[in-house]
Amino acid sequence: MSVNNETLLSIIENMQKNIGENRSYLSDLDREIGDGDHGINMDRGFQEVMKKMDEMKEQDISGILRTTGMTLAFKVGGASGPLYGTAFMKASDTLKGKEEIVLTDLPGLLDAAIGGIQLRGKAVQGEKTILDTLFPAKEALENAIVEGKNSEQAIDAMLKAGEEGAEYTKTIKATKGRASYIGERSIGHMDPGAASALILLRSIAEIVN
Repeated sequence: MSVNNETLLSIIENMQKNIGENRSYLSDLDREIGDGDHGINMDRGFQEVMKKMDEMKEQDISGILRTTGMTLAFKVGGASGPLYGTAFMKASDTLKGKEEIVLTDLPGLLDAAIGGIQLRGKAVQGEKTILDTLFPAKEALENAIVEGKNSEQAIDAMLKAGEEGAEYTKTIKATKGRASYIGERSIGHMDPGAASALILLRSIAEIVN
């Protein structure tokens, strides 16, 4: 796996497409336990990112992620903007001076993104958030690399673990954000942030695999 500037821009375009196609799905999930605007907000944010595409074509891979993060931070409404924005910006810091992303870079990227989300959201795994998708995805990816799996196998393992993590959020009570207000009634519903994080992971897999 080798992701250069052009491939990274294709991944971001794919994220925007997939978020747009799942706009209603994400908002429906959010309507069950929150404000009902997660899909609308995420779609708006990624549409704004697309407006930066000409600018990002002139940037290196670190700059592309930073521009994406800054745009999401300021253009996505609600709590998700600062969370995803910080995730992308922290991930960009791990790529300074690099001309491409290879498979072994991905765990560090995800770890930095997770750290950014924890910094902003003060959340941990198991609280029905984005992290319940990203933590197991990162761990599965790390394990696959250690086991000597090839790029496709490692990305597939990452995605499978992320899917299981998102599904897991249906079984637990929300303790963070607006969903925490309804307590036990949040059980049985997938966290919309976990769902959008899974869509972003799938968007990566579709391009690099």
